[in-house]
Amino acid sequence: MTGQGTISRHAPGKLFIVGEYAVQEPGHPAILVAVDRQVGVTVSGSDGVDVVIDSDLCPGEARFQRRVGGFAGLGPDDEQQALGGLTHVVSAIEVVDGLLAERGLRTPPMHISIRSRLHRNGTKLGLGSSGAVTVAAVAAVAAYCGMELSPDARFRLAMLATARRDTRSSGGDLAASVWGGWIAYQAPDRAAVLEMAQRRGIEETIRAPWPGFGLRRLPPPRGLALEVGWTGQPASTASLAGRLASREWQGSTSQRNFLARSDECVDASIRALERGNDHELLQQARGARQVLADLDDEVRLGIFTTELTAMCDAAEAVGGAAKPSGAGGGDCGIALLDATAKREISQLREGWAAAGVLPMPIHIQPTTGSAE
Repeated sequence: MTGQGTISRHAPGKLFIVGEYAVQEPGHPAILVAVDRQVGVTVSGSDGVDVVIDSDLCPGEARFQRRVGGFAGLGPDDEQQALGGLTHVVSAIEVVDGLLAERGLRTPPMHISIRSRLHRNGTKLGLGSSGAVTVAAVAAVAAYCGMELSPDARFRLAMLATARRDTRSSGGDLAASVWGGWIAYQAPDRAAVLEMAQRRGIEETIRAPWPGFGLRRLPPPRGLALEVGWTGQPASTASLAGRLASREWQGSTSQRNFLARSDECVDASIRALERGNDHELLQQARGARQVLADLDDEVRLGIFTTELTAMCDAAEAVGGAAKPSGAGGGDCGIALLDATAKREISQLREGWAAAGVLPMPIHIQPTTGSAE
């Protein structure tokens, strides 16, 4: 088949508000927001080579050729990029290619260009760049091949692409990138979804019910400002979260207690947002910090760094509530405080800067149902 000229699609990054770590388990909720920093993916025609990818996060171009079971790099450097910085993009291409193959079609040769605002001088900010690039790549490649996807189909294809690389990834970042705004999210059983895709095919799988999956839009807080601080230290979500995959933790009393406490906190936060109760949301954010701190003490994950702890304490000192956002161990933290308290917000930012935390000018990406 021939491509559709030049196609561009964008997807925003994300922040976790409450529920990180617990959301990895199917059916356990978290609240996330989409942020106004995006990844852009542009697809155009390519002469000869099946796929050429250039990204502002990787040196040079990487070239890929269709092989049985997916796309492989033409040379050692290309293959290294496929296994490294471009793994999510390659997986997104493979899933869309698989869907087209089921329809008797084939992706044409493509040149894919990626530009990200979720990094600073090549260092990731902890805003879900992997999820955003997966969503944007799925949308752009599908559109280039003549398929405009619904938000639900876009999420499901991105989830399949992600789960093929790492079944521990919850997909919360994907959901925030697709739907924008404030959302409550429950992860599907990724192993069951992958098994379904192998047995029944991609087309049928993206239309079928997914065990554990849940999503609903939430209203933003009525009178709270969301402040974001970056520690300057990138963290590996997969590495931190992977430590909870041990047999000693899975199914243990400690895990059950952690999940119950996290679920209670998330459910109360959802009710607070839906009722416009900002005071209660602040209380639940403080509770979520404690849940993560107790998990950190018990499992020794290293969620709370010196900078993240100082960041949280600075927010409490001016009447706000703060916690790490996501896996911790670096990356970002968030604070919620009275949006009208300009002096306190200024003091918070000054306190962060003194603690080596960079205040980030980040806002919420509005709710959207479109591919853009």
